[in-house]
Amino acid sequence: MSKPDYLQEEILLNPEKRIFPEFNLRRLLDTVFSPTQGCRVCILVDFEDPPKWIKDFAFKGEAQFEVQNNALKYFYDQLESGVLEELGMTGGEMYAYKYTYGSNLDMKDEVWDTDGKQLSLDRDIYSKYDIVLCISTWSATAPLTAKCKEFNFRGATMHGMNDVILNSGLAVNYLEVSDDAEKMRAALTNANEVEIDFELEGGEILTAWLGLEAQDAQKSHGLCRGSKPDIANLPAGEVYFVPRDARGKFPMKYEDGTLGVLDVVNRDVVKSTLIEGDQATIDEHNARLADDPMTGTLGELGFGTQVLPVSYSDIQDEKVLGTCHLATGRDDHLGGDIVPDMFKKHENSTHDDILFAPHKTPNFNVKEVRMKWDDRTEVVIENFRPSAYVMKALSGELPSEVVSA
Repeated sequence: MSKPDYLQEEILLNPEKRIFPEFNLRRLLDTVFSPTQGCRVCILVDFEDPPKWIKDFAFKGEAQFEVQNNALKYFYDQLESGVLEELGMTGGEMYAYKYTYGSNLDMKDEVWDTDGKQLSLDRDIYSKYDIVLCISTWSATAPLTAKCKEFNFRGATMHGMNDVILNSGLAVNYLEVSDDAEKMRAALTNANEVEIDFELEGGEILTAWLGLEAQDAQKSHGLCRGSKPDIANLPAGEVYFVPRDARGKFPMKYEDGTLGVLDVVNRDVVKSTLIEGDQATIDEHNARLADDPMTGTLGELGFGTQVLPVSYSDIQDEKVLGTCHLATGRDDHLGGDIVPDMFKKHENSTHDDILFAPHKTPNFNVKEVRMKWDDRTEVVIENFRPSAYVMKALSGELPSEVVSA
């Protein structure tokens, strides 16, 4: 069986050489949401001061609103200029809600239309639309996953959308993305445990162990079809688990560049220790852990499945094949047991990804990731590269007795 072009060695080493089709909103919506006939769709964006910026599209052309302007140009305008009619959809309105200032924090109910009128997300949006497209600054996947089940709608979250994402991660064929995600999911599912070896610049190896208890692997594959309430996180292309237990150490690069080592006990990050950078950053993290220990609970282990260029936005970069990520905080949207009410303060109930990728964490290497079943161990990542086992899975070459359905 021949490998798809994007799985060839040269492109794996240089994903920026992969050739993508031009972004096409009609194709994206038709592929992700089929059927669309008769669906009423809307777009949600976010601002610090929604009534100021959404009224009469006052944000248009303002450089500080890259995501919102992309939502206007590539989604709202294209829906209005023919895509709605072509897909048999109605609506197309744009609304704005207040910044949440954190990943996956619950959204306030107030929302404003382009006339500046204040409305209610529950009363006027979730209960009136069949498809909600949220193109925002911070991820809203967790709150919208809960709301879609309550109000029976479908949707997609596309936070941090930039030009690289539009021209790569949102331009791909999501039937292929879904197929690859399922191949990798089947190859990784029902593992008992995973070990991740991190190599620091000086050669020191840190190992994190995560207990998975033979759970079924899940996938973010981009398809949200039929009529069942669901939220697609786009760009998609990920296989993930909800850790049942964890221990050991792993490195972390903070936003200011400070490097620390995180100690994990009983699934919780309990302490950060400085490697290099600003001790105050480490002290601030430790104070947060002491004040609200739930902020350090590990809620996700994820593996990318797509060959994509670096976008410098984690929503795409965590989907890149050969990378992995951990996340702390709420994981109820992933089927986990960490819910917002368990945190000391609302603003703490975030879901924060910690991405390990060459461009993001050049100071340390993911030397090896090993997954273990009852009778075998498989390497899945070696030095930020997909292993031979993973490549065989994506190429459909694994024996049927190895792949779990």
